[in-house]
Amino acid sequence: MLNVQRVPSPMKVALLSVIALAVCATPLARAQSAQGLPSTDPLYKTVAALDAALFDAYNTCQLDKLGAMVDENLEFYHDQTGLAVGRQTFVDAIKNNICGKVHRELVPGTLEVHPLKGYGAVEIGVHRFTHPNDPTALGEARFVTLWQLKDGMWTVTRAISFDHHPVNP
Repeated sequence: MLNVQRVPSPMKVALLSVIALAVCATPLARAQSAQGLPSTDPLYKTVAALDAALFDAYNTCQLDKLGAMVDENLEFYHDQTGLAVGRQTFVDAIKNNICGKVHRELVPGTLEVHPLKGYGAVEIGVHRFTHPNDPTALGEARFVTLWQLKDGMWTVTRAISFDHHPVNP
């Protein structure tokens, strides 16, 4: 039997090259978009500022300011304490369990912001908790916060804090 090798036409080579490029580039594009908006995006900057304001109120026990930043029907999911519903329930929990006992900070480089068309944004990241009376007691957790923009005001409508674990200083 005679072994004849076919040489692909230039059109086939070009088509196969485009297909191969598309197949290889798709996962890369998805990996880049999984990080959310760039930090230069106006929505990213807005949500980062909202996070900072919310947790400044949290860390300094400005309960009125904190309460004004969350929806009346807030749903707060916590892997260790379960579901808490309502603004007042949330504020009371902060007053009784957090004020003067725990400090929260956003772990640098972990913030992701994704737009939610017609609603607002979802914020994802890692936060670190310290205890003022015991600097060696450090913990981290992942979080997801749903921000709603309604009538020109941003409020937290849903929050999930999970994967709480100790970290070494």
